Amino acid sequence: MKRIRSAFAVVSLASALALPLAACKRESTAPPVPTTPPANAPAPAPAPAPLTVGTISTGKAIGADKKVSDPASSFAPTDTLYVSIETTGAAAAPRTLAARWTYGDGQVVKEDSQSIQPSGPATHEFHVANAGGWSPGKYKVEITLDGQPAGERELEVK
Repeated sequence: MKRIRSAFAVVSLASALALPLAACKRESTAPPVPTTPPANAPAPAPAPAPLTVGTISTGKAIGADKKVSDPASSFAPTDTLYVSIETTGAAAAPRTLAARWTYGDGQVVKEDSQSIQPSGPATHEFHVANAGGWSPGKYKVEITLDGQPAGERELEVK
């Protein structure tokens, strides 16, 4: 009888230990997570277009919107020379827009730069003046974006 009790105790103990182990191995019956957003979810915003230089205009005057208000490529010796640069796209970090004004065979008249970080279309302006008056001849303004050529315009002082 002792043997039967011992065998019964061993079987009971094994059953008691096996039951929690079997429960741990049971797979979850949670519903699967959908991989696509619901039909009524808003679409993600498209990435902004990269920053690029668009129209480059020269003139004798500029408006409050930084756009040339008196377009010209020929100037008098007493004129201030303006250049207006329109950009499109956005910049995630500050970028450098620069203007390099030269005379004749490449003699540098002025170099200037601006740190810009537009979030959409924008207009930027550079200008150069000479209190003593400009020498007659050919001038050029070269525009760069982060040191890369973005356009140029030729001017003449008569």
